[in-house]
Amino acid sequence: MHNIIEACNLTKKFRLKKTGKGLKNLFKPQYKTVVAVNNISFAIKPGERVAFIGPNGAGKSTTIKMLSSILYPTSGEARVLGMIPWSNRRRLAYDIGTVFGQRSQLWYHLPVQDSFALMGKIYNVPEIAFKKRLSRLVRLFEIRDLLNSPTRSLSLGQRMRCEIVASLIHNPKVLFLDEPTIGLDITAKAIIRNLIRQQALEEETTLLLTSHDTDDMEKVCDRVIVINKGKLIFDDSLTTLCDSYLNKKYLEITTESGEKIRKVIDTRQIPVKKALDELVQTYHVADLTVENPPMEEIIKEIYNRGD
Repeated sequence: MHNIIEACNLTKKFRLKKTGKGLKNLFKPQYKTVVAVNNISFAIKPGERVAFIGPNGAGKSTTIKMLSSILYPTSGEARVLGMIPWSNRRRLAYDIGTVFGQRSQLWYHLPVQDSFALMGKIYNVPEIAFKKRLSRLVRLFEIRDLLNSPTRSLSLGQRMRCEIVASLIHNPKVLFLDEPTIGLDITAKAIIRNLIRQQALEEETTLLLTSHDTDDMEKVCDRVIVINKGKLIFDDSLTTLCDSYLNKKYLEITTESGEKIRKVIDTRQIPVKKALDELVQTYHVADLTVENPPMEEIIKEIYNRGD
């Protein structure tokens, strides 16, 4: 099976002006080179759902921007659908979709359905195909009640559902998702994750999803690439990562009296359900949450085992 995404020794450096005071810095500024992505290589097959994770500043977004033709690399090579992204921007655009959690592609003051119609025109989607496609996406993402609302009036969770629909209007073969759940509450995150996974499975869309949230990885993807300080440090199945590095769960309960109790359990020694049952039997629970270890802890563990 041919790879649908390939990166070979991909590197991106930025030249940044050093901060300083005085006339010398004004007339003779000094610069430093920052390596955002450092010689990384990987390949993704059609239909794979890959989480591209790491802490803030790891180089995730920079890699996505190179693969989606937004940035040129400093060195190295990449191919998406057999094309070099930065050399085939216009042609590649018809076969990929992009969602950036902190940047909207919807028109701020227009009703959502008008933005969708414009996206259909931009991608030259035939009218009949557009209507059929949009009808399916509206039903899947449950946004019919939002179509006549201007983007500016939507909640963040509503907007993200519409952003993903906009990125899928032209039925892309590859979908790049850069922090699609950032800033969302727990309920909205769960909805977005389920929708992304369902859509990808139904249409066999290849996903590359960047996130600093390990729950995005667990709920959507089947493979994980971990990057830190611009370097690729882990590339394996989700099962392998979970078995090797996600052995802890953080449980937090809020009692009816308002007291918060936080516990860390080792899932190799006690199942999560048993730990929750014990807490419920011991306390009058008003609310509870179950979380994975923070990304920084996972990164540290991977480094420690690699020493």
